[in-house]
Amino acid sequence: METRIYKKTGKPISLLGFGCMRLPRLNDEKPDIDISTAESMIDRAYARGVNYFDTAYMYHEGMSETFLGHALKKYPRESFYLADKMPGCMGIVHSLEDGKRIFAEQLQRCGVDYFDFYLLHNAASIAHFEETYLKTGVLDYLLEEKAAGRIRNLGFSFHGNLETFEYLMQARKWDFAQIQLNYLDWDGQGAGKLYACAVAHDVPVIVMEPVKGGTLVSLCDEAVNILHAADPQHSVASWAIRFAASLPGVLTVLSGMSTPAQVEDNLATVGAFQPLSEAEREVLQNAVSAYLAKRAVPCTGCRYCMDCPAGVDIPRVFSVYNTCAVKSLLPNATQDEAERLEKTAAFQKAYAEIPESAQAHNCVSCLACEQHCPQGIQIHQLMAEISKLEPAR
Repeated sequence: METRIYKKTGKPISLLGFGCMRLPRLNDEKPDIDISTAESMIDRAYARGVNYFDTAYMYHEGMSETFLGHALKKYPRESFYLADKMPGCMGIVHSLEDGKRIFAEQLQRCGVDYFDFYLLHNAASIAHFEETYLKTGVLDYLLEEKAAGRIRNLGFSFHGNLETFEYLMQARKWDFAQIQLNYLDWDGQGAGKLYACAVAHDVPVIVMEPVKGGTLVSLCDEAVNILHAADPQHSVASWAIRFAASLPGVLTVLSGMSTPAQVEDNLATVGAFQPLSEAEREVLQNAVSAYLAKRAVPCTGCRYCMDCPAGVDIPRVFSVYNTCAVKSLLPNATQDEAERLEKTAAFQKAYAEIPESAQAHNCVSCLACEQHCPQGIQIHQLMAEISKLEPAR
């Protein structure tokens, strides 16, 4: 397993980290974790040298922390790094008492006495950071926990803009920062500038969303063909992992693995790691150009928008819509009537996998979801557009 030395401690951290937001589930409709499969995946990764594991308070509706604590309990505590997060982004941290209660609950769920890495979860705006962490005293409390040894390293995860990121970098000296970074967002959403800012402040970067919630695995045929022509031996996903892992300021790359096959693919990629060459970077840029010509919605499937008060399964609606878009199965104004009808029928066939009660037409434009979307997607507008493609009722 390729490792990076964490300069603060001089100890190695695996270049591949195991994210526990998208663990295998027993049922696609529920967050319940397939414990047997998920634990075997954790064991396999650990055996191959993965030593960084990331969870959060609301992952799998609170079950991720408990599962991960159980899965890692068999191993010596000092042999792995456990990361967790204060869920300020979810609107449930209103006071110092909330912060203390949640932190204690997280330690209990995970069955540990301390967290190696602890994050302010998605500190996305200056106002949010000040209201949730400064005025409440929650940040001061977390610093007290750090002094007491129950937090070894304190940082934050981030989905916001460069201005806010620079503000946070100057607010205090952080031990690390976790950012959404992948080859699609490097220019498209300014991930490259966030990375450069962190490096300038000598703050190690932990990468999340290296495959953008699976988006960079489900590319259009044109993009896939470009990548396979350049390297037919390796997976499409490996390009995304290698892009993030090639950056010298990156400490570890989190991958939210959902299947044993994904674990094996990532282990193969990072276990025999080769940084991207300049020629390969050009190949990636060509693939990005091909993909952007097809993509519809920049959803990563993070599910921060859920649960929808009206029952819409927002990530699933966008997943079907994007899949049809990259496969050229959506109707548009340039097509004749026969082709539009054919494309509409193809979309409706794929869309039928979503229960009627969870489809786009149920959206009431309450905007509750949009305040939580890290990508800034105008969800209600897209739901209105997608509902026009649904079968007539």
